[in-house]
Amino acid sequence: MPDVALGYHLHTRLMQNVTVRQSLPADDLNLARLAALDSAKPLHGPALVAEADSRLLAALPLGSGRPIADPFEPTAELVELLRLHKEQLAESRGGRAARGRLGSLIRTSLSHVRP
Repeated sequence: MPDVALGYHLHTRLMQNVTVRQSLPADDLNLARLAALDSAKPLHGPALVAEADSRLLAALPLGSGRPIADPFEPTAELVELLRLHKEQLAESRGGRAARGRLGSLIRTSLSHVRP
């Protein structure tokens, strides 16, 4: 009888070389494809994008709007990374959101560590 857990691991792709950057006009086609995969409207205006192994997997508008992500890839952590980076950008422009969010993430992570 095949090991179900082993089969799952064989189909899970390990993401390496993750890059977060601001979108470029050259990303428009990939952003439109990503929006279609996510059943969302295409993004308008500047956005942050997350790439893994040179594949655009998630995007977050710098203005208002919801993130879009490839539903066939494990992208929840990439979207969270985009949100954190957006908050850090806002903080560097005079906001305080990132400091509180980063502290909250660190406290949550540390609360799960056992001595």
